[in-house]
Amino acid sequence: MKITRYIRRPVQLTLLSSALLAAFSLPVFAATLNVMQNEAPRSMDPGNQTATFTGTVLDPMYEGLLRMSPQLKPEAALATSWSSDESGLVWTFKLRSGVTFHDGTPFNADAVVANFARHLDTKRGLAASGRLRTFLDSVTKTDESTVVFKLKKPYPAFLNLLTTGACLMVSPAADKTGTLDSKAVGTGPYKMVQYKTGEFVLEEKYPGYWGDKAAGPDDIKWTWSAEPSVMNMALQAGEADVINPVPPQFARVLKNNPKFDLHESPGASVFWVALNTDLKPLSDVRVRQALNFATDRDGLVRAIMSGFAQPANSPLAPVTAGYDKTLNPYPLDLAKAKALLKEAGVADGFTMSIAVQGQDARIGQVLQSMWAKIGVKLDVKIMESGVWTKAAFADQVGKKADNTGAVLASWSSGANGADLQLRPLYYSKSFAPGGANLGFFSDPKLDEMLDKAASTLDENSRNAIYVDAQKEINQQAPQVLLYYQNDLYATGKNISGVTMIPGGQIVVKDAQKK
Repeated sequence: MKITRYIRRPVQLTLLSSALLAAFSLPVFAATLNVMQNEAPRSMDPGNQTATFTGTVLDPMYEGLLRMSPQLKPEAALATSWSSDESGLVWTFKLRSGVTFHDGTPFNADAVVANFARHLDTKRGLAASGRLRTFLDSVTKTDESTVVFKLKKPYPAFLNLLTTGACLMVSPAADKTGTLDSKAVGTGPYKMVQYKTGEFVLEEKYPGYWGDKAAGPDDIKWTWSAEPSVMNMALQAGEADVINPVPPQFARVLKNNPKFDLHESPGASVFWVALNTDLKPLSDVRVRQALNFATDRDGLVRAIMSGFAQPANSPLAPVTAGYDKTLNPYPLDLAKAKALLKEAGVADGFTMSIAVQGQDARIGQVLQSMWAKIGVKLDVKIMESGVWTKAAFADQVGKKADNTGAVLASWSSGANGADLQLRPLYYSKSFAPGGANLGFFSDPKLDEMLDKAASTLDENSRNAIYVDAQKEINQQAPQVLLYYQNDLYATGKNISGVTMIPGGQIVVKDAQKK
């Protein structure tokens, strides 16, 4: 899950952190590509994180059986071919030979079985496992180069799922040591050289890579800062070759600067506030609806995103198949919001808290001002990324103890479809910490819709179900929808070959630096 930006007051150059300066002062290889993002990676284990910008850092070092093509279709990677039976429940994959992990462990059928076994083991508690266990029954070895997947029920997005973080192959030997969270070990074209927590990740080409060894820069160095002005200055000063995402308040300036290229495209990220439906008065749907009616989404887009976003009308983004553009469930209506609060017995308003990451503080402050107009006092708890993650993914007991009424977050399924956007956030079995249902929303009617859609092979019929699911989620209002963020990244004019997957994940392993 990615939590993107807080927009703080611009800082002076002299306030650059010592850690960031130290990262910039490290020896830089002649062909090093320097990439800066707005948040630190959460884990070096792709199966133990769901954050978009962490996935960006891990992408050069890991591969799955399949990968997403530039046309956003699954294509061969560590598997060379695949087929299914008529039922769509049994899938057979032929594996690429001669591949080794960065620690020398061979990639083979045993490695594939071990990778999926760790996700099917409920005791492991890996962050990305939930989306697999819903549909995957077993993975078995036929021979050294053949594996068979058995699904519990048909799942049209199965091949897409195999391109995501949970399905990226990690070294079974490294997994047994328990060090993957801090030391990446995959089969990708780059291997980890150093990960200095809070400062940088350095990756270099893996000489034993099975594929094209000539593509891409010699080294990739990742740094990060939650301060928009720091990201902008790093690009302007040449300390960063790529920044992602571009702070929206600097986007127009960069767009008009001939030294840089600003890349903008429709995004898949949905920004929303997850409401804790386990706490009063948020357990009352009328209260949740009132907060939605009191939210000026157009104002948020202007104030926070400088126009580089679209007000959200659905839990699906416009780029996702099944999105219904006709929905308009909560136009700004303060009178309606106050009437709903009165019906719910809280006519004078109430106090609630919201957990936000530092880079998103401005969003929390704007919501605080908006909701005050209907008597809701919003306590904005600004947290460092690691602290926020613990608060956001706390279970029901933990959130109740901390009196966490809401969590500000964003989520993108990229090009992987509606099920991977809706199921992690709204399905009854996706409660945090095992999933991203951060507000513990449970609706049997919606669960039935999602299960039916996920197993419906006909695309038109499936999308019709997702339209109904969007309407049900909007009606029950387990969240306050905010906006869809445009994908924005910037590069120096001397950089080419960087691409974007909808939702904010840039691909830099094929980049060229002149």
